[in-house]
Amino acid sequence: MTGMASGALGVGERINGVNLGNWLVLERWMKPGIFAASGEADEIWLHRATKSAELEALLTRHRDTYITEADFRNIAAHGCNLVRIPVPYFVFGDVPGHPGCTEYLDRAFDSAERAGLKILIDLHTVPGSQNGFDNGGLTGVVRWHRSPRAVAYALDVLVRLARRYRDHAALFGIEVLNEPIDWLTYAMSPSSRQAKDRSEARGSGPIPMAFLKRFYRETYHRLRPILAGNQVIVFHDGFRLGRWRDWFVREGMRGVMLDTHVYLVMAEQFPLFRLIPDRWLMGWYRLFVRWNERRIRRAARYTPVIVGEWCVANGLVNRVVDKRTGDGGRSKENAMHSASIRGSIYREIAAMQRKAWNVSAGQIYWSYQLRGNRDFLPTIDPQSDTSRLDPWDFTHVWHAGWMV
Repeated sequence: MTGMASGALGVGERINGVNLGNWLVLERWMKPGIFAASGEADEIWLHRATKSAELEALLTRHRDTYITEADFRNIAAHGCNLVRIPVPYFVFGDVPGHPGCTEYLDRAFDSAERAGLKILIDLHTVPGSQNGFDNGGLTGVVRWHRSPRAVAYALDVLVRLARRYRDHAALFGIEVLNEPIDWLTYAMSPSSRQAKDRSEARGSGPIPMAFLKRFYRETYHRLRPILAGNQVIVFHDGFRLGRWRDWFVREGMRGVMLDTHVYLVMAEQFPLFRLIPDRWLMGWYRLFVRWNERRIRRAARYTPVIVGEWCVANGLVNRVVDKRTGDGGRSKENAMHSASIRGSIYREIAAMQRKAWNVSAGQIYWSYQLRGNRDFLPTIDPQSDTSRLDPWDFTHVWHAGWMV
């Protein structure tokens, strides 16, 4: 990637990062093979369904190989200056049935320092889940905020993370909670109705703004005395970027950032999307991106904003490839034509978003890799499941030349 800052993240420098998703927090869609034997849909049920010794072996094999020191060097070589590392609430290994992973986080800090990268630790899951997504560990359940014990546990994990890594030169900051869900997202999300155990999901519901503010306030007051002044506390917007305004300023919080996640696939959730002619879809994306650009600009008047998750995935690619190549690009004679179409659309999508995110303090791509392949393997069939995952895989995006 050209035109992007490289090396260690300096004071006032824009963040150019990538997420290390599916490493310490598993998501089935990113590497289904891990879940194949159990047939489970999320990490918590994977742990519950797998015998202890087998689970230890499975997780150790995955964690040892999915991200290594070579990956940190590769990330730095491509111009990034930060990695966001999602961690589970059982990171310290003190929750029965859920193997911890601090040793891998320790290694990540050493590798990041040697590569000249900063780390943003992201508490991605909490007991009882904060969003009901598979990335929250427990699909269809959102009960964390209803349990004072679970809330206290999350706070304790954050404090322990801060104390463990505050003296490490590679620590950029800590994100206190990934994607606490709002009422609209909860209502629209199919996963809200997909709990395996309905009794476990009883009482689930969105995270109220009042509760989220109390939690953020308490987290800040616990972490700020521990962390150095140049180490940042990051708060996800809870899918409510426009509602925070000057709240962090009025609370007297310093050294904080607001994280927002923007995916084009979210613009495709509206029923109207299916009715939009292909020739208008790029305009639809531009409107969506510009709308988010304006929202970020307004929010950043008060508190620095980062786009902590984004990617070039979009539905236009598959619609256009299907129609222009007739067979979806499956035949050899159409393969090159299909690849050219896909590349053109992805490059335009990438340029559009990167320009928009320039109004923020930086952006962090989701995700560094999906399947765990070290070598770039071009996908012959653009309609295959693996091809549809390619735009989420930053390693693939680099090699395919979709971001220049």
